Amino acid sequence: MENWVSELNKIVWNPALVVILLGAGLYFSIRTRLVQVRRFRLMLRSLFGKQNGKDGISSFEAFCIALSGRVGTGNIVGVATAIAFGGPGAVFWMWIVAFLGASTAFVESTLAQIFRFSHESGYRGGPFSFIEKGLGKRALGITFAIITVLSCGVFLTTVQANGLSMAVKNSFPVSPLVSGIVLASILGIVVVGGVKRIAKVAAIITPFMALGYILMSIVVVCFHIHDVPAVLESIVKSAFGINPVCGGILGSTIAMGVKRGIFSNEAGQGTGAIVSAAADVPHPAQQGLAQAFSVYVDTLLVCTATALMILTSGTYNILDSSGGMLVQNAPELGNNYAGYTQSAIDTVFAGFGSEFVSIAMVFFVFTTLLAYYFYAETSILYLFGGRRAKTEKWAIHTLQAVMFVAVVFGSVKEADLVWQLGDIGVGLMAWFTIISILILCPKAIKALKDYESKKSLPDGPEP
Repeated sequence: MENWVSELNKIVWNPALVVILLGAGLYFSIRTRLVQVRRFRLMLRSLFGKQNGKDGISSFEAFCIALSGRVGTGNIVGVATAIAFGGPGAVFWMWIVAFLGASTAFVESTLAQIFRFSHESGYRGGPFSFIEKGLGKRALGITFAIITVLSCGVFLTTVQANGLSMAVKNSFPVSPLVSGIVLASILGIVVVGGVKRIAKVAAIITPFMALGYILMSIVVVCFHIHDVPAVLESIVKSAFGINPVCGGILGSTIAMGVKRGIFSNEAGQGTGAIVSAAADVPHPAQQGLAQAFSVYVDTLLVCTATALMILTSGTYNILDSSGGMLVQNAPELGNNYAGYTQSAIDTVFAGFGSEFVSIAMVFFVFTTLLAYYFYAETSILYLFGGRRAKTEKWAIHTLQAVMFVAVVFGSVKEADLVWQLGDIGVGLMAWFTIISILILCPKAIKALKDYESKKSLPDGPEP
């Protein structure tokens, strides 16, 4: 099974996907005239824009749900994995993905607002909606929705649960099975309350957990401040294969940076579009700008915080494609990727690193799973279209049960297998989403121009 999953992963994540994701981000940046730079202050203001009514959630709640989906194991384990297989240069390509991905997030989220649908639980939508209504491809919309249910309800859920159980196991005398059962139980308490409860929990937990993690990273990096210039130089040189140690893995450096960047910030994957459709805001472009900002928070802040802690502390190894050691700074860690971050914190707070990362992972994973459930549930609502209410409820209850099982399963399985399953899910969703928004991009550009004209904003940064 592991060989089959590995081969499928290679097919889904072939170089063409890496190229099209980066190319699309560049294209959207040009078409929007670098909206991620020009309208940075407007992005911040969009987070707290007024809510139209009670048919959806607020822009800030949608931002928090999307951010909770983005801030997860990808920010701790994913960054460490990228460094392990791509070297320091992978961080540079994660930054590039974030910068370009902000424009991608704007386009997909704006389109989700334009093509959303109404449900008794509030506004819903996502790539499946604009694939059907914008492209007129109902069959492809259904296919995407099914992939989303499998990806978010099973594959990605498994990845998140695995990252948490491994981190907790490193710090506390708790078995992975117990971690999985407890996590599944707490998750069940929230998701049965529906989208409103999910939104409120995410709006409370997400901002504080991200801020707390960033503050801890600042403290750790300050203790190694003299190493920061050398680390930044290594990131840039390794990104282009100039560093002799990492020159032979340049392909892995770029691929791991892009793959882990997309896995973390989800730009172009379509999940941010799903939650954006639920926001009840005055203008589609407003929510597009809010979601663009969430990409920055995820990668440029949280992922960078992890990377700088690991690299300045020197608590990492670099492996080649066969698993052999190219750099062996922390031989005792092996492929314990969560341990890279834990050991970095231990260099400043001896004996506290494992506990802090484990606690952070609990919050990161829990809120991420809330977002994944929302994405999968919305896909089910699209599939049934409000028809056959009893069957729809049965399908949702089935999703909940399957997701709880996936949490327990992921907690006890090996990391390599579940990461590959997660990559397959992300890759399949990205293929559908990125091609669709490339075709429908003019509608998002039109919405942006309309929003800017109504706001009477100049072409440059706001005064």
